[in-house]
Amino acid sequence: MSEKRTSLFENGLIWFGAGVSIAEILTGTYLAPLGFGKGLAAILLGHLIGCLMLFLAGVIGGKVRKSAMETVKMSFGEKGSLLFAVLNVLQLVGWTAIMIYDGALAADGVMHTGRFVWCLVIGVLIILWIAIGITNLGKVNVVAMTALFLLTLVLCKVIFFDGNAAGMINGESMSFGAAVELSVAMPLSWLPLISDYTREAKEPIKASAVSAVVYGIVSCWMYVIGMGAAIYTGESDIAQIMVKAGLGIAGLLIIVFSTVTTTFLDAYSAGVSGETIMPRLNGRYAAVIVTVIGTIAAVVYPMDNITDFLYLIGSVFAPMIAIQIADFFILKKNHSQKSVNVQNLCIWAVGFVLYRVLMQIDIPVGNTLPDMVITIILCVLAGKIIR
Repeated sequence: MSEKRTSLFENGLIWFGAGVSIAEILTGTYLAPLGFGKGLAAILLGHLIGCLMLFLAGVIGGKVRKSAMETVKMSFGEKGSLLFAVLNVLQLVGWTAIMIYDGALAADGVMHTGRFVWCLVIGVLIILWIAIGITNLGKVNVVAMTALFLLTLVLCKVIFFDGNAAGMINGESMSFGAAVELSVAMPLSWLPLISDYTREAKEPIKASAVSAVVYGIVSCWMYVIGMGAAIYTGESDIAQIMVKAGLGIAGLLIIVFSTVTTTFLDAYSAGVSGETIMPRLNGRYAAVIVTVIGTIAAVVYPMDNITDFLYLIGSVFAPMIAIQIADFFILKKNHSQKSVNVQNLCIWAVGFVLYRVLMQIDIPVGNTLPDMVITIILCVLAGKIIR
């Protein structure tokens, strides 16, 4: 762990960068069939649920000064945690590839030089961010985030004040519960990462709160931009919106830097999780390798619909963090001295299956919250009964 602690402001900047994302704008376009009112309600409710879980996950890692995957050992044991470390590395490689693919596709829509070229440009910039390092990004992030903030304001103006609503989408091909679940999915995807940053914070509990609040607000903003674009301009391709708005180079900067600042976190945390699996591994080198793999995958494979990927992440990590919350905050138990905590692994398997079952049921609050509540109850009951 670095001796240099990150301030609340630096933590806020990190999670502002995580929230400003082309992937979140694209996910927001899926909610357009609900209409603006119901879509906004689904976005807010989903992010309230997801960011509360994000805060609790950040507090766990921040208080014990351990990375996200190190905290998993406290519930599942030394060897039991390896399952989640491996799954986390795989999902982060997947996210790295998806983010580079989406960013390159959108950048190519603004400046037609070929998706392959933009994949390489974004990949190189992510590696540069990794080289600078998480505790040395302060000034770079201030400049990048200020530029992104101003440019997203311009994008909002174009969508909500210059549009003529000619493309208004009617109908309800998506249920409210499904929209809530898609809104929960993004903050949920950061659950296995947040402790990698709050463990470095000077004030971990406050940093967890700042991280969750900043990310929640910015992510909602991105969802609303995507949904508003689809409703008011009839256009779900964010690159085309920028082209029509005449943003040109400014639009290109939004796309490239938002992709870099978000994907950097995925690659960095993949390296940290890699250290959990192989303690001798250098996390920074592993993050570079993940970026290279993600760049190659973005060049080779099409990744246009990520909803199934989001649901898969939810089904794996929602019951995992539910068990951690029960152990840390309610049962006050630490199983890190065990090799494998079979009891908690069995409860996690039940939570995983339950999530997949609940996906088939239309629940107004989505299926993540019911799944986590039931998993927490099972974990507490098992902890009280089985000693």
